[in-house]
Amino acid sequence: MNAGSSDDVRLDDTAPGDQGSGTITMGRAVWGYLIGFALATLLSVVSFYLTRSTLVWEPSIPIALSVLAIAQMGVHLVFFLHITAGPDSVNNLLALAFGVLIVMLLVFGSLWIMTHLNHNMLPMDQIMKMQR
Repeated sequence: MNAGSSDDVRLDDTAPGDQGSGTITMGRAVWGYLIGFALATLLSVVSFYLTRSTLVWEPSIPIALSVLAIAQMGVHLVFFLHITAGPDSVNNLLALAFGVLIVMLLVFGSLWIMTHLNHNMLPMDQIMKMQR
């Protein structure tokens, strides 16, 4: 094979969560988990620090925390769940997308139902008058 061939797979060309061609050693795998753990811990510490500091304008703190939470989800997906764009993780990615869809349907469906129940329900004083 040529050195520039597209069939050449080197460890340097893989994403942090990729399993590759089975040539990843135990030390390299542990090192990947430690990097993921350090990044997740750093993002958690930064989010706790931002809530008590004056570095960020106070009304924008929820947005900053949302961005840090999304970044932490990305770290977990890549380093711990090994979700990458490779052909081996297509099924994992589809299962994750389906799980997210179901959770969103449950959460937003429940909120929609509760909102409509609250809107269509009589005020408490009228309910009390009906019971007398």
